[in-house]
Parts: sequence; structure tokens; C-alpha cells
Amino acid sequence: MSDQLKHHGTSPEMEFERQDLSPKGVYAFLIGLAVAGILVALCLWGLYEVLDAREKKNQPMQNPLVQQTEADTRHVLPAEIEKFPQPRLEKNERLEINDFRLKEEQTLNSYGWVDEKAGVVRIPIDRAMQLIAQRGLPTTPRVGTLPPSNMAQQASKGETGKK
Repeated sequence: MSDQLKHHGTSPEMEFERQDLSPKGVYAFLIGLAVAGILVALCLWGLYEVLDAREKKNQPMQNPLVQQTEADTRHVLPAEIEKFPQPRLEKNERLEINDFRLKEEQTLNSYGWVDEKAGVVRIPIDRAMQLIAQRGLPTTPRVGTLPPSNMAQQASKGETGKK
């Protein structure tokens, strides 16, 4: 028996499974999965159609003073959108936020007037940071402290307040 172990490397108790999953079973599962997916999609489509018809039926009555060619109030023409007061709903959020960010970026990185009458201008943010690094931030004296005096400078020069 030890000769058998040397040649085969296994014992009689350890064998592989002789019955594998047949390709027929795998194909049947995949076809069943595809059919189930199509059935679910068709059921959802039908459900949406039923809900849409119900929503159209339950639309509120249109004011008789409003002249509108289309009976469905969910569809609004672009000309009607401009008549509606601000703030309006967004039509395309991604494009509108990108335009807003681009405008803000241009404002941060360009020169221009904030208030021309008062003489207030804006400068690019990079230039403003350079100026602050060179000049430093303006400071105000702390509460309870006296402003700096030039008496020490005068005393070192030999100047006195007496004449």
C-alpha cells in the first residue's frame, strides 16, 4: 500500500469529486436569469405607465385665465420659464454649477472694479497673497495699551522736551 501512496500521492480515502456541474445546468440558469430580468423590466415599465396615466388624470384644473396650448402642466415651454420670477428651478444642474464655478474662478483671478465710485477694486487672489506676505497684515493696538511713543527715540538722540 505504501507503493500506491508513492506513485499516486493520495490515499484511497482522498479522492476528487467525480460528478461535476453540467454545462446544461449552467446554461439553463443563465437563460432563466435573462427571462426573469426581462419580466421584471416589463413589469416596471407597465407600473410606470399606470402611474403616469393616474398622474395625468389627477392633474389640478388649470386656471381659465391662463392661456396654454398644452393641457399637461408638467411640460413648460422655455419662453414661459423666463416669465417665472427668480429663483427658478435648474434645468441642467451640472452645466449651471460649472458655469457658476467658472465665473467665480474668473472673478478670483482677474482685476476689476468692485465699486468704481468709491475707488474699490479687486485684484487676483494670488497677487493679494503676495502683497500680504510682503507687507504683513494691518494690526490694531490692543485694548488697554498705549500707542507707541517716540520719546525713547528722542532720548537716545539727546533731544529733550525743554527749550
